[in-house]
Amino acid sequence: MAANSGTTAGQKHKEELSGKQKAAVFLVTMGSEISAEIFKHLNDSEIETLTWEIARLEQIEADDRDFVLQEFQELMMAQDFISSGGLDYARELLERSLGNQKATDIINRLTSSLKTRPFDFIRRTDPQHLLNFIQQEHPQTIALILAYIESAQASQILSQLPQDKQSDVARRIATMDRTSPEILREVERVLDKKLSSLSQEDYTSAGGVESIVDIINLVDRTTEKYIIETLEEEDPELAEEIKKRMFVFEDIVMLDDRAIQRVLREVDSPELAKALKAVDAEVQEKIFRNMSKRAAALLKEDMDYMGPTRRKDVEETQQKIVAVIRKLEESGDIVIARNGEEDSFV
Repeated sequence: MAANSGTTAGQKHKEELSGKQKAAVFLVTMGSEISAEIFKHLNDSEIETLTWEIARLEQIEADDRDFVLQEFQELMMAQDFISSGGLDYARELLERSLGNQKATDIINRLTSSLKTRPFDFIRRTDPQHLLNFIQQEHPQTIALILAYIESAQASQILSQLPQDKQSDVARRIATMDRTSPEILREVERVLDKKLSSLSQEDYTSAGGVESIVDIINLVDRTTEKYIIETLEEEDPELAEEIKKRMFVFEDIVMLDDRAIQRVLREVDSPELAKALKAVDAEVQEKIFRNMSKRAAALLKEDMDYMGPTRRKDVEETQQKIVAVIRKLEESGDIVIARNGEEDSFV
């Protein structure tokens, strides 16, 4: 009798955990390394709230931990089903594995907060197919679509657009502010040949400078250079704003000596030699000055004996090194002084 009573009390306690408390239990259970990665995707208010909840936890009972992890697994499974086949498909699979009532509860919890973003059907489309589908559209229509889909997918499409459209579309994304649901629905109707319902009737924000920076950072180097150079002619202020938020290989001259030396420890000499093949002497000298005389001499020899190298290979290597630099900046190992910034180094 006592055992049955204890089980009931325990079940009630688990069900009374708030969403914040469940999140705190989950983060503590996952450990500091995974929790730190999750925190990177949260805003300051969310981090503050969860930190407070974690601090309030004294001891996590095994039943509470198992309950939270089981619930998380079920929700993630439902999300996967919805993403791959829609609500009806998710409901059918959940009913088979969890029963009718549990499946209904999970679906209701997800759909109560589920917000359908515009162009969801496009996000699941292969970029090459989507390119063939939209490249003849007006640049404003293309910009609207690219602003709403994933940056990686958008960068592939932007790279393959005709050059006369690339900078135009980039400029339109950067200057885009708010788009009415009516326009979004009309574009979706034309592209998907049916009306897509929006979950919200208020205005939806997308685009902006940050959006186009994310996209340009992922396109190939040739496309990146062309877009920036064209924008410098057509809209110098916008081009400058975008460049402030980007880092290209030639911007390595903005790094101080300590930062460059830190970067060089992460880059193999053959890759560095290839990356320096097609840059200004100023960039090369900045690198050479931060190496020992012997290392610099060997690097110069590698460059001399390398022979003709495909520009595409050079640019890909430069992009790899830029990725290393951005990663070091994100981790706080180095600081990049953007254009117009002062006192960036401490």
